[in-house]
Amino acid sequence: MPPNHDAALALLVDHSIGATVRVVVDTLLARIRSQQYAADERLPSERTLASELGVARNTVREALDILETHGFIRRRAGSGSFVTGQTGTDDAAGGVAAETSPLDLLVMRGIIEPEMMRLAIINMSPRAIEGLGEILSAMETVQTDAAQFARLEEEFHRQVARGAGNPLLSSCYDLLIQARRQGFRAALNRRHLTPRRIQDYQRRYNTLLNAIIARDIESAVEFTKLLLIEEQKLLLQED
Repeated sequence: MPPNHDAALALLVDHSIGATVRVVVDTLLARIRSQQYAADERLPSERTLASELGVARNTVREALDILETHGFIRRRAGSGSFVTGQTGTDDAAGGVAAETSPLDLLVMRGIIEPEMMRLAIINMSPRAIEGLGEILSAMETVQTDAAQFARLEEEFHRQVARGAGNPLLSSCYDLLIQARRQGFRAALNRRHLTPRRIQDYQRRYNTLLNAIIARDIESAVEFTKLLLIEEQKLLLQED
């Protein structure tokens, strides 16, 4: 069952949790409740979380065990940890996302994503770039599941947003992701993310990751713009 207010309260007042584990639990719980990690989304790997939060992997593992026990995440063997539900969502932000048209969304992505990519290449740590590689590896295992590919694509860009080193920009991008998850986006996925196009996108993201690894700002930004142009073409086909 999705976690509810009572489960969150019980977890927050559980004094048996050690101080360091508590910091990790509280951080991940806050991200789940704010939809930074949305329902059915895969959490970053234990190694990525340990590096990001500055703790040992066994500390992250213990925190994940606690979140699973309280119903906030579920483990899938060989796949990782996934959020089971949503709590504490921001109604105002959700309303804006629901009212955003496909064209408005694309315009905002065109404004934010190229600059986000530029800042990420300047600021991302080697560990964070390794995390992008892990996401791409998962993307490359997808053959026909359009919804799964779209979730991983979102996570790739979310990690880039975090890597930009600007919390406000990252929060703005979370709102864009909420808008992408509206009904029209799901319909576009079903129609346009065919197995052939998934393979094409896998190659494109591989090229993009290589540019990020090389810290090649010009190529990565240009490639980001090309991906947006491709989405614009798909959107125009709907008109």
